[in-house]
Amino acid sequence: MSKINEPARRPYLARGAGVKRCETCRLAVESCICAHQSKVTANCEFWLLMHHNEFYKPTNTGKLIADSISATRVFEWSRTEPPQALLDALNDPAYFPCLVFPEGDDYQERMVERAPADGRIPAFIILDGTWRQARRMFRHSRYLQHLPVIEPKSDRVSSYTLRRSKVAHHLCTAEVAIALLELQQDEVAASHLEGYFERFNREYFATRRKWDREGDKVEA
Repeated sequence: MSKINEPARRPYLARGAGVKRCETCRLAVESCICAHQSKVTANCEFWLLMHHNEFYKPTNTGKLIADSISATRVFEWSRTEPPQALLDALNDPAYFPCLVFPEGDDYQERMVERAPADGRIPAFIILDGTWRQARRMFRHSRYLQHLPVIEPKSDRVSSYTLRRSKVAHHLCTAEVAIALLELQQDEVAASHLEGYFERFNREYFATRRKWDREGDKVEA
């Protein structure tokens, strides 16, 4: 189901392609954070529906969720041929699957503020891609159109410095998961993921600054 921690099957051709990277965390070898990786059990699950372009990007933060929160599932997005494992999970009565996306007027009737306390396990489906890709995934995936939609309300301003967004409240994938864990009042899991995210952000940024000083081109 998941290939998020598999070695890349094709060469990475963006800037920074010549950097020797750890095959697990995909940071530069000298900045590897694998020794700090551990998982905790949360009171919800995350199902990452990942755009195929994201699987091998070193700056992807969805992998931080998979590395930190037990029972996280990763599926490759397809507009017309969704993975059978995802369809099976959506139909499993043990779960309350909920699509994570900003509120919109044309699907207001699908919006929920939180998962119901009815014994089902909240399963938050995060569309992992660029903002443009995520909008396309949301609009054009018919098998998602019946699902409730949740927008985690947060005053958080993104601290993710490795990709730029024109909108300050647009959070990266890991930050969205942290906000959802806080909504679930799971402070232990939220703190655990945030600590790993901050380490990733810090180590990647420090290495990038080093490369910039040395005049190397790195991935934007």
